[in-house]
Amino acid sequence: MKKLILKHRHYLVLALDCFIVAFFYWLCLFNIDQAKLDCTIVVAFTTLVTCVSFFALVLASCGFHKSLWKYAQLGDFIRLVCTVVICGVIVCAYTFILLRQFNWLGSVLFIMLSSFFLCAYRVIYTSFRGTFITDKASSKHTKRVLIVGAGRVASVLISDLLANPYMNALPVCAIDDDPLKLDKYINQVRVVGNISNVCDVVKEFDIDEIYIAIKYLSSEDKRRIIEACVETKLPIKTVPNHTVMDQRGVANSIRPINVEDLLGRDVQKFDNKEVNAFLKDKVALVTGGGGSIGSELCRQIAMAKPKQLIILDISENSAYRIQQELKNEYGDKLNMVVEIASIREADKLDYIFGKYTPDILFHAAAHKHVPLMEHNPEEAIKNNVFGTKNTLEMARKHGIKKVVMISTDKAVNPTNFMGATKRMTEKILQSMKGTSDTEFVAVRFGNVLGSAGSVIPLFKAQIEKGGPVTVTHEKMTRYFMTIPEAVSLVLQTALIAKGGEIFVLDMGKPMSILKLAENVIKLSGYTPYRDIDIKITGLRPGEKLYEELLMNEEGTLKTENEKIFIGIQPSVTEQEVKEKLDILEAVVNTNDKKKILMAMAQCIETYSPDTSEF
Repeated sequence: MKKLILKHRHYLVLALDCFIVAFFYWLCLFNIDQAKLDCTIVVAFTTLVTCVSFFALVLASCGFHKSLWKYAQLGDFIRLVCTVVICGVIVCAYTFILLRQFNWLGSVLFIMLSSFFLCAYRVIYTSFRGTFITDKASSKHTKRVLIVGAGRVASVLISDLLANPYMNALPVCAIDDDPLKLDKYINQVRVVGNISNVCDVVKEFDIDEIYIAIKYLSSEDKRRIIEACVETKLPIKTVPNHTVMDQRGVANSIRPINVEDLLGRDVQKFDNKEVNAFLKDKVALVTGGGGSIGSELCRQIAMAKPKQLIILDISENSAYRIQQELKNEYGDKLNMVVEIASIREADKLDYIFGKYTPDILFHAAAHKHVPLMEHNPEEAIKNNVFGTKNTLEMARKHGIKKVVMISTDKAVNPTNFMGATKRMTEKILQSMKGTSDTEFVAVRFGNVLGSAGSVIPLFKAQIEKGGPVTVTHEKMTRYFMTIPEAVSLVLQTALIAKGGEIFVLDMGKPMSILKLAENVIKLSGYTPYRDIDIKITGLRPGEKLYEELLMNEEGTLKTENEKIFIGIQPSVTEQEVKEKLDILEAVVNTNDKKKILMAMAQCIETYSPDTSEF
């Protein structure tokens, strides 16, 4: 019986609406000042049925009986009142024409009372339902939630939480930095303070979780709010900026705060229409397609509906993961091929490039781990230098129209061997400018959050083990960018590249690694130096205190994209590069690390290796 009622409850709502209209129509027009309306019972009843039927038709057409009134906003009630007033005027006019008499007092009362009671029982239902859910939730020891923000997003979120007992979250109070909102109520929840006294509010109201519900926040304000909330040591969640407020179910979109929210910079969103048009119906090949940057390149290229996507990687596990992900996402709509191959093997690259004849190549394959490459410099040369040489030469041989190589800020005035090899690859690429119709460009940027080997996974793993979290130097800073944002910029450079450029991405402000470690500990619910210690271990071989994006002799040129610059490079010829490669080739298989380091110093003038251990 209960299920049957729930299934057809909208008809009950419509029936109740009709009853209210019929009752007040009969009461006001046929009982108040009755002397003015002289008609038979049959005529009165016929008029009543006609008018109520008209009301029912209009209300049903507007869908008021099917609306979710538990989510109702002021605009919903205004629309209902306007509809009732218009219908009331029409009904009263019809009654006047039919009976040739008019009851002014009764007509006004009919319209007013009908509007009031049609809205009133909906308001009562919404209020009692919220109170019932609140009491029920409180009795079940629901999580007590503090809402940060008192605007539209907060209003919708509070309504959603109150209407959905399965969320197991009860909004207790709110805070907002707008002093005009203090002590005001938003959907029955009082604004009790601002972000500066969040810790006091949490203690006073016995809060279990904090939800940030502010739609537009600058990066600085977001970081300030999150850092203040982190001090409470409570779980923090946020409503994502992309959440559509016109749709219900905002509470279901909330997610935990992550490290990206603490970047201290605005994550850029780009209109990729031009990029998608550029990549559509083209054959794109990604080397290192299973890696952090390479796999995101594959994701964003797949969205552009290319003619074919070739994923090339030496690691079959990494390649398999991105292959399965894209298969699940696009199925047969994406023409995708995976090739397991090493960029060290020129013959295999020759075969693959000849077989698929790519239009554009994204070269992301490289050894990138700084300490490991310090210990294995010969492998960095074989893979990063000669592997890149093979890739670029095969691209030129097979007439690939555009080659975009991923470089790094560590190539600038390199203090580590990996950075020196990447600077060498930039020279190789520059030397090929104008030697064919192929356009060769490089994109240089800093660390990306979430990439393999980044500090965040390391910090989290150390926290899970109880610490300590290790930081090499208390003054160390790094540039950070999210992987999707970095790749979006890489694709933008493919659009504007003319050949031979080294593009530099705007990485924002550098972030303190020590501060980052403290924030990761706080987001994990611990107190730095008390629950989880931070240990300073000293700089590792080849490690800088800070990274640079430009060398001393370089300047920048602006592009049409304010986040992308062109590094002004000294020219380099193929003959110069060949002489340098001969030097490296002579030592790469000797396994003599000192000779290898000194050979690289001959090739890259700004590289000064530490050979004291030898």
